[in-house]
Amino acid sequence: MIEDSGSKAVALKLDVGDIKSFDTFFRQVTEVLQSKWQTSTFDFLINNAGIGGTISIANMTEEIFDNFVNIHFKGVYFLTQKSLLMMNDGGGVIFLSSGTTRFCVPGYSVYSSLKSAVENFTKYVAKEYGNRGIRSNIIAPGPIETDFNGGAFRNNPQMKGYLSSQTALGRVGSADDIGSVVAFLCTDDAKWINGQKIDVSGGINL
Repeated sequence: MIEDSGSKAVALKLDVGDIKSFDTFFRQVTEVLQSKWQTSTFDFLINNAGIGGTISIANMTEEIFDNFVNIHFKGVYFLTQKSLLMMNDGGGVIFLSSGTTRFCVPGYSVYSSLKSAVENFTKYVAKEYGNRGIRSNIIAPGPIETDFNGGAFRNNPQMKGYLSSQTALGRVGSADDIGSVVAFLCTDDAKWINGQKIDVSGGINL
């Protein structure tokens, strides 16, 4: 769709939970940047990958815990570290958090805790890379109708209705509600926003 509109785009496969694969991935990124854009650097990293799962503390296993850690924090940390080596000065990093760092949802103890870690990491990136003009911010969505967590918000009318009733704007979100804010943070209009958490949830649980 991007290329049909006249722009350039490439999709590369990456398992963010497999940290050992990152060096190979960045070699692919380097090759693509050079062949398609005739450059060796880029401007923005959007840390959007994630998995869902409603698992109580009593039912959490070490295997599931480690998988969540690798995808939601360890992978995010080291993907960001390696990306910053290739990022242009004046660029930026955008992380995705969750409304569950602000209010508790049963079954999200690990997911939410790791998102809280990323929120803190966001500020460290802003502090340590500000001398290069690189901005670092994090977006905290509310419930969004996507495939996340098995499409729980999209496919369960009762849950969707309840969450809509708890949101000031009276609905759950769409991917575009988040994407438009991500796009804004990648423009010069957001040049003075740095180290910030932005709640993009339609006003849930106010």
